[in-house]
Amino acid sequence: MPIDRIFKDDANEEKGERARMASFVGAMAISDLVKSTLGPKGMDKILQSTGRGHSVTVTNDGATILKSLHIDNPAAKVLVDISKVQDDEVGDGTTSVVVLAGELLREAEKLVASKIHPMTIIAGYRMAAECARNALLKRVIDNKDNAEKFRQDLLKIAMTTLCSKILSQDKEHFAEMAVDAVFRLKGSTNLEAIQIIKKPGGSLKDSFLDEGFILDKKIGIGQPKRIENAKILVANTAMDTDKVKIYGARVRVDSMTKVAEIEGAEKEKMKDKVKKIIAHGINCFVNRQLIYNFPEELFADAGILAIEHADFEGIERLGLVTGGEIASTFDNPESVKLGHCKLIEEIMIGEDKLIHFSGCEMGQACSIVLRGASHHVLDEAERSLHDALCVLSQTVNDSRVLLGGGWPEMVMAKEVDELARKTAGKKSHAIEAFSRALVAIPTTIADNAGLDSAELVAQLRAEHHAEGCNAGIDVISGSVGDMEERGIYEAFKVKQAVLLSATEASEMILRVDEIITCAPRRREDRM
Repeated sequence: MPIDRIFKDDANEEKGERARMASFVGAMAISDLVKSTLGPKGMDKILQSTGRGHSVTVTNDGATILKSLHIDNPAAKVLVDISKVQDDEVGDGTTSVVVLAGELLREAEKLVASKIHPMTIIAGYRMAAECARNALLKRVIDNKDNAEKFRQDLLKIAMTTLCSKILSQDKEHFAEMAVDAVFRLKGSTNLEAIQIIKKPGGSLKDSFLDEGFILDKKIGIGQPKRIENAKILVANTAMDTDKVKIYGARVRVDSMTKVAEIEGAEKEKMKDKVKKIIAHGINCFVNRQLIYNFPEELFADAGILAIEHADFEGIERLGLVTGGEIASTFDNPESVKLGHCKLIEEIMIGEDKLIHFSGCEMGQACSIVLRGASHHVLDEAERSLHDALCVLSQTVNDSRVLLGGGWPEMVMAKEVDELARKTAGKKSHAIEAFSRALVAIPTTIADNAGLDSAELVAQLRAEHHAEGCNAGIDVISGSVGDMEERGIYEAFKVKQAVLLSATEASEMILRVDEIITCAPRRREDRM
């Protein structure tokens, strides 16, 4: 039996050079796809779904673009994964990490073509990544002890992050909002306490930060519109017991009086349930499910504000910020933890009424209300703000910051070049290639801004020969400038994650020498 008949008919394999080429080509194609979105002058992409409703997303967020793609190439999937992890881990740098991994593989392809073994390239890349990380560690700025300076650092990081997003026109306004919201978290990275509400209408400038929690619901008719020192019971229970709840049940009666008796019994049952709820000593009841007219009437008579059909995310968050727990049975009032807040009132945003909870138990809670021209603008604004909030909450914990605008890449490239000169053997080629890949990021930033990247990068390299240089690419003026003066800062954690993730992903793809594609195993036809 010939060896190539190991696999079944619907499986195929690619070996050696062909497998490596397929991996390189797939990864570089993904990198080129998101490359044009990098930097302050990066362009957006429209993602249109072919499913029902043909939903449209306009974005320049690397992770969002790649998440929406259905990709067949296995190496390309690795890059999509690293961008997703980067988004979950630090929130920003999702495009940079894919571009850097793509450039590392582009350089590796040339080295493989000149007969350098992939393992040698990997060893060189490892040395270069370690050297690049140490170069950044030497140049980090840490102002954690000086509260005023640290706040300024955070504002600059927020503005740099928002620079490449839809919010770039009002970046000062949104940077202030993001920093205030993150400082309220008091060092926690749990962004659940920051609620983002999107309301079409007005312009992005009309967005504001509200201290407290806003629930996107209306207060029912005949209920109190304002409650002070609220005791809140958050529940997920059925308040519609005016129908027989046994699936497929039929009740046969011989007269209408019997129907009235059944309805009366149901009403009594509901009354008892409402009494049990009122016995908790509450003045606000928030339910995940509907509250029918009869129980709503009973709550209104008791002077209790009843809010129905609050979405699950809404009540989970409300429970979190008011310090309450979601209850579904009400027999033991002492075991139920109630939520507390100082004031509940109805507010208007645009033309919509919402319920505002202020003075919550969890002081970290706040809501950011985004206004904008359309849902697409608001969705992209939310993604941009979420990125900024993620980066800031990570920076509050790891307060080391770096300058931005291609400065970190040039600092790393300079150190890596020096390492290549000291290293003997073929590894030095791989280390040099790593340095070239790093320089590709400032090159791409300049290209996307329509500038002469070759000229600017050559200028940058010359400037960086001086010790303690702060030069980077300033795309607004289209020249090389001092990043410290321009206030362009980035979080060290983001840069470190980009460097290490991109290196590990390119190593993983470089190790591949065979791709085996199998069809899923079919169930045998049983007689």
